[in-house]
Amino acid sequence: MHLTYPAVLSVLLFCTGVYGVLARRNAILVLMSVELMLNAVNLNLVAFDVWLSKAARETLHSGQALTLFTIAVAAAEIGIGLAIVLAVHRNSGTSDIDRLRDTAEGHGDDDPQAPTAAEKAEATA
Repeated sequence: MHLTYPAVLSVLLFCTGVYGVLARRNAILVLMSVELMLNAVNLNLVAFDVWLSKAARETLHSGQALTLFTIAVAAAEIGIGLAIVLAVHRNSGTSDIDRLRDTAEGHGDDDPQAPTAAEKAEATA
């Protein structure tokens, strides 16, 4: 099999992951897109390892070893990332990235029906 087939598939997977990271608003979908990008890198590592081992007649398989390391890092990333997303969702009630960013910056109280500070002062007086 030629090297171009897995390389083209890897590029397509990576571009799909980049689009998912840039276009999605849900934090879980962003984490899934990051996983897709890491799997594209893993595919490239294994494909180039097989290609280079055929060319050089070596049996080191460093690409496959790096792939196992990347899978371990990806598993830790998704575990910690999902734990953080679930904790934030429990506290704020949403996993929308834009709303979470606005809340962190202090712009989350832009509800037009919410009482203003003057109305709150009149209600307590």
